[in-house]
Amino acid sequence: MKIHILFISILILATFHFASCMSKTANNKNVEADRNQALSKDTHMDPIYYSHNEKEVGAIRLSALKFKSLGIKVGNIPTRDLSGVVNANGWLELFPQHKAVITTIFGANITEIKVIKGEKVKKNQILAYLSHPNLINLQTAYTRTYNQMQFLEREYHRQKRLHDEKIGSDDDIYQQTKARYQIIKSELEGYDAQLKQLNLDVKKLENGNISQYLPVVSPIDGYIEKILVQTGQFVDPQAQILSIINNDFIHADILVSEKDIHKVKMGQKVSFTVDSVPKKNFSATIFSIEKNFKRNPRVVRVHAEIHQKEYFFIPGMRIHGKIYTDDSSIHALPEEAIIIKNGKPYIFLVEINEQDNKMEWVFNPVEIRTGISDRGWVEISLLKPLPENSKVALNNAYYLIIGNEERRNIGYNILALIGFNLSD
Repeated sequence: MKIHILFISILILATFHFASCMSKTANNKNVEADRNQALSKDTHMDPIYYSHNEKEVGAIRLSALKFKSLGIKVGNIPTRDLSGVVNANGWLELFPQHKAVITTIFGANITEIKVIKGEKVKKNQILAYLSHPNLINLQTAYTRTYNQMQFLEREYHRQKRLHDEKIGSDDDIYQQTKARYQIIKSELEGYDAQLKQLNLDVKKLENGNISQYLPVVSPIDGYIEKILVQTGQFVDPQAQILSIINNDFIHADILVSEKDIHKVKMGQKVSFTVDSVPKKNFSATIFSIEKNFKRNPRVVRVHAEIHQKEYFFIPGMRIHGKIYTDDSSIHALPEEAIIIKNGKPYIFLVEINEQDNKMEWVFNPVEIRTGISDRGWVEISLLKPLPENSKVALNNAYYLIIGNEERRNIGYNILALIGFNLSD
């Protein structure tokens, strides 16, 4: 009984192996016949269309049902207005007028710091207070000089009236009074200028109100970038106390190489990403092109106004940009209509075969050359002309090639598992 069962099993396996070999031989003959037939129909057909070398892309055949399930779109190769692209890197930057370093012209001690790093401040807002005895002395000197001037001003006008009317006024007394008045007036104006630079209200001093503290105010709207002092610290004149930046005016500062600068013009659009958010694109418009080269490497700085500024934009952030140059009408396809195989780009030429009321879609790969890309479209150049009114796949080319390779690999794996020699 066991021998009988073993015999039947061997017989079944032998029959299956023989049938497979015959089928394989027949298939090879059919493929060769189809290839020869296709080549004889169109002398322009590239042999690569029907290549079965694993290193090349072969023709792909789909049933109507499979074609529909993949959602493939078919059409003529369109023409499209594409912009040339100049790739350039750079950073986010502020112009000097939107940065401020706060100093004091008066040596004093820090008595109070009223802000913290990152805080938003307004122009003329008080940021800190200073104090020093010399501050009191300056205000006292102004008050004393102001009172002297008030007296001399009245005396000068009295002497001038007497002199003009020639009513017993000595010319020497008039000239001396005029000189003293002008000297005191100049001294007062000097004190006034110093106190205004120190942001002190001279009107209060004229009323006898002397301040013990010197306010440090912001010259611009912005954000506190740095605080360089501590409470109680003595700061020398011109020493830096704080720094402020106004990120509302941040822009894209792009470095364009010498070979590309002739393509760049005012008003061109820019698309860029920042390292912190690499998958999000931002847009800008060029508003300034510098007129000198930066050496090593030779590049020109181009400034672009950002259309939508984000809260996380900080000066110094690295950016990677694309400058879109003049438009031109060229043959182009969507990126998803192109595949790269072994370093070569391909598109798929589409044919429809109908036999026994069954429709079959045939996708023949055509090697191309690619050019500029713009917003999801790629310029293409054909190595050989296509037949008239040819249709190509407009999308999902990746799934075509992947599906074909998966089917081939699955078949190889099944044959290997049941013990067939794949070298036959």
